[in-house]
Amino acid sequence: MNSLTEKKFKVSFNSPVILAFTVICLAALILDYVTRGAANDMFFSVYRSSLASPFTYIRFFGHVAGHAGWEHFIGNIMLILIVGPLLEEKYGSANILFVILSTALVTGLVNFIFFPSIHLLGASGVVFALILLSSFTSIKEGDIPLTFILVAVIYIGEQIYKGIFIQDNVANLTHIIGAVVGAALGFIMNKNKMNRY
Repeated sequence: MNSLTEKKFKVSFNSPVILAFTVICLAALILDYVTRGAANDMFFSVYRSSLASPFTYIRFFGHVAGHAGWEHFIGNIMLILIVGPLLEEKYGSANILFVILSTALVTGLVNFIFFPSIHLLGASGVVFALILLSSFTSIKEGDIPLTFILVAVIYIGEQIYKGIFIQDNVANLTHIIGAVVGAALGFIMNKNKMNRY
C-alpha cells in the first residue's frame, strides 16, 4: 500500500486564543438572540452606567464579544480568523490575549467617558489592532516597515475620512483606537519587551 494513502489527517487546535474568542463571540450572539437583546445590554455592549455596578466592569471587556447581528459577527470574525492565528503563532497566545483585552479596555473606557449614550459593541477594534500588529511581523531593528506605513495610512486614513464625512452606525474612533493599540503593542513586542509564550 502506498504510504500516501495510509497517512491520516487530523484537525489541529492551532490557535487557542483566537478560536476561544471566536466561540465566545458566537455564544454571545446566540445568547443575545435568545434573550432578544437583553444579553448585549447587560454584558456585551459598553455605555455610561454606574461604577457601583459590577456589570459596568464586565462590559469594559465584554463589548468586544457582542455583535448587532450575523453580518456584523461574520464581518469581524472572518478577518480575525484570517489574521489572528498567524499572529498568535508569532507572538504567542498570552500576548494575543493581552492585545485583545487591552483593545477592549481602552476602547471601552473611551466610549464610556466620551460617548455616554452610545452602546458600543463588536470586535472591530480588535480587528484593527490585529491588522496593524500584522504589519510588524517582519520588523528589523531601526526599520519602519513600509507595509506598516501603508496599512496605517490606508486603514486609519479611511476611518478618519468616514468619521468626518459619512454618518453611519460604524464606530470609526474605535477602529482608530484599536489600530493605535495594535501598533503600539506590535512595536513593544518586536522590541522584545514582552515575553513570547
